[in-house]
Amino acid sequence: MVKIEKIAAKNVYDPATYSQAIRVSGAQSVVFVSGQVAYDRKGGVAHAGDFKAQAREAFRSVVAQVKAAGGKPANIVKLNTYLTDVRYRADLIPIREAIFGKQLPASTLVGVTALAHPDWMIEVEAIAVI
Repeated sequence: MVKIEKIAAKNVYDPATYSQAIRVSGAQSVVFVSGQVAYDRKGGVAHAGDFKAQAREAFRSVVAQVKAAGGKPANIVKLNTYLTDVRYRADLIPIREAIFGKQLPASTLVGVTALAHPDWMIEVEAIAVI
């Protein structure tokens, strides 16, 4: 059975909004989820101009990919999140916590000048262990 534990070095600041490190033991599979964005049903941009809606959709897609592999949100151990404006960070935190609760994955947040389409505001990739 997979065991996922949050760890943090005692001499390194440990923020409440993500995990500094995750230790995994007993995993059978590792799932690498490509960057997920807010697609509409035809492959276009969903929720243009609405960061919160795009963030919810990107995370919904990440979770859906992990579920398709037989996992659940708790199996996600690493997130990389790309924002076109880092000022959206404050809006991102409650959306992430709604999915992961207090068991937050190790995370990296990067501000970028653009994503693959100029109307996408967020892209999220993940690693899960199952």
